[in-house]
Amino acid sequence: MSILTTIDPASATGAAKEIFDGPLKGKHFNIFKAMANSPAALQAYLGFSGALSKGVFTAKEVEVIHLALGEARSCDYCVAAHTAIGKGAGLTEGQTIEARRGALADKKLDALAKFVLILDEKKGHASAKDVADFRNAGFTDAHVVEAVAQLALATYTNYFNHVNQTAVDFPAAPKI
Repeated sequence: MSILTTIDPASATGAAKEIFDGPLKGKHFNIFKAMANSPAALQAYLGFSGALSKGVFTAKEVEVIHLALGEARSCDYCVAAHTAIGKGAGLTEGQTIEARRGALADKKLDALAKFVLILDEKKGHASAKDVADFRNAGFTDAHVVEAVAQLALATYTNYFNHVNQTAVDFPAAPKI
């Protein structure tokens, strides 16, 4: 059960109503209903994730990032959400599990998961070798920049869900 007040989209007012009737029309997930306590914070999430959706990572790669970080940070909500979204983006269930373990059979996806987990573990203090290994897997400087940005976005949602104890409204992710 969520700790914060859950804003019902049907009775929302003001900026929250505009968001639920606009960009979140039909996407009334528990995370958004709790974030709507601060329409500014919800709009910040939507703006950041929307901008990154136009970035260099494929949808599969984005989901690998969020699955690896969600599992590392024990965010049940994000793991369940990104398992479902990841499957929709073309990951197999096996790949979603591999991403959560930070070890994928696909070498490029494996390098991605390892890189974001290194960034997380080292609080951004990646070594020149860490960055070179990531580049050698086929990634560019743009990918490095966006990996940091995706980590920031994941930090927001992971921490938000920890504070709120957001009730999971996605199918449960498989146990690993």
